[in-house]
This record gives sequence, C-alpha cells and structure tokens, in this order.
Amino acid sequence: MLLIFSMDLNVFPREIREVVENLSKLPGIGKKSAFRLTFFLLNSSGTYVNSLLDSILKLKREVKFCKNCFNFSTGSLCEICQNKKRDHSCICVVESVTDLYNIEKAAVFNGVYHVLHGAISPIDGVLPDNLKIKELIERLKRNNIKELIIATNPTSEGNATALYITQQLKYNNLSITTTRLASGIPVGSEIEYIDQITLSEAIKNRKKIKND
Repeated sequence: MLLIFSMDLNVFPREIREVVENLSKLPGIGKKSAFRLTFFLLNSSGTYVNSLLDSILKLKREVKFCKNCFNFSTGSLCEICQNKKRDHSCICVVESVTDLYNIEKAAVFNGVYHVLHGAISPIDGVLPDNLKIKELIERLKRNNIKELIIATNPTSEGNATALYITQQLKYNNLSITTTRLASGIPVGSEIEYIDQITLSEAIKNRKKIKND
C-alpha cells in the first residue's frame, strides 16, 4: 500500500488516529512509520494483538529497578548482581541501561554495574540529586570495592558527571582506584552508538583518574 503522508488523518476513525499518535511518540518512530504499524496491527490476528498488549502490560507491571545497581529487574536484584561468577569488587558506572547492554555485548568486562539514569545537565534541569549518585556513594561505603570504572559518555554532560563522582569520592574519603574509559571513544559521542571493537578497546585500555 502506497502511503502519502501529507494526507489528513481525519479521514480515518478516531481510534486509528489515536493509535498513530501514540505510536509516533516512540523513539525513532515518525508519523509515517506509526501509520504503517497501526495498519499492521489492524490486519494482524486478535491472538497476536492480545499477546502484544499482555506483554506490554506485564512489562510495566513487573519490571522495576534492581535495588543494588538500578538495572532493570523483575526481582529485588538483577541477573548481573545475583551472578556470583562476576567480580563484585569492580563497578562500572554508566548513564543508562542501554550503555550497560552495549558494554555487555563487548564481552570484555566481568564486573558489576551502577546505572545513573542520566548525566548532570543543569541546562536541562538534571542535577546530581536527580541521578543515582548518592546511592553509588553509599554502595561504595558498604562494600569492599577495588576499582570504579566511570563509563559515562565522553560528552560535556558525561565529563561533568565523571568529575562530580570523583569529587564525591574525595569528599567521602573513599580511596578507590578510579578509571575512565580510554580515549578511543570519540569526544562528544555516546556509548550507545559505539561499535563493539572500539568499546572493547576503550574498556581494556581504561586510564586511572588522579583524584588529587
């Protein structure tokens, strides 16, 4: 079916327009793609649509944050935090669960994570208290951590977050070896879009941060 998206959606029932509007709010989905998806759902079996709805409702109902690292989990602890084969003395700090996933795909890190859920950006109203930084410091106080890898993105926001974390370590008298991903990652880029070879090398060649 040829889609000419200059068309007025008012020619369709309200139910179709509402689905198109809601789908177009998804990341990477424009109105044209939302229109296609809506018609795909209309032409799909009721069994498939009900299964999709059930899985989305289950997602919202059962998935929550791991109480330890703030990864997504259906229990109090995520799969990584429960894994006794991981090195729990090494924590990798990331901005998002997507970054965690991409580092896992590189298959060179066997420690555990701490997800901040963002980066410091005052212009966007994101301050340290809006992130999981206090929880990170408390976690470092409770556990015998040998290395903290700061894997925030090499952007101005990510660098500001890394600097703030190192300052908090000093303020709380936490003498922990702190490293930053190697500079193989282009400045201004985001871990989510880095290829696995570059990311793997950045992890293996991470640099120690001086906390003078």
